[in-house]
Amino acid sequence: MNTSTAQPRPQPRSLADLFISFTLLALQGFGGVLAVVQQNLVEKKKWLTREEFVEEWAVAQIMPGPNVVNLALVIGGRYFGLRGALAALAGMLIVPLMLLLLLAIIYAHVADHPGIAGALRGMGAVAAGLIGASGLRLASTLKTHPLGHVLAIVFCVLTLIVIAAFRWPLYVVLPVFGGLSCFLTYHKIKS
Repeated sequence: MNTSTAQPRPQPRSLADLFISFTLLALQGFGGVLAVVQQNLVEKKKWLTREEFVEEWAVAQIMPGPNVVNLALVIGGRYFGLRGALAALAGMLIVPLMLLLLLAIIYAHVADHPGIAGALRGMGAVAAGLIGASGLRLASTLKTHPLGHVLAIVFCVLTLIVIAAFRWPLYVVLPVFGGLSCFLTYHKIKS
């Protein structure tokens, strides 16, 4: 008989821990924080499993507002209720907002410099690469998807094609492919 006790799952120790964690995440994520959030919350802190992260991220994406702010609200609420949601939200917004205002003032004075424009284009490419890498890391969760990994990958590829090649807007692509995949998933689970 195994008498070993299971280790408690890691979680934020306090509202301050939640606030500081989301402040640090927000400060690392210029141009998008998905890659940083996934690495910190899933791989470093282990507050969420990969599957939980994908589920919470999906919920955050369908809520109105910025995805990562929605995710902060969901995770804060998961651990500390309304107070946790507000602490995580404050962590995502207060310090980054102050820095953004400071950077806007500085940028107004140097916006015409060609080196600044080149640096911003380079940062955009880096942000796209980080988001792509996070997507590849999270792709392993498709193995357990009710539709199966092949059909899930087909939806991913079709979505990429219609957005990149045919330039369909996201407000068309999301209801069409998202709605169809939700419908098929629902029927697969129900049967």
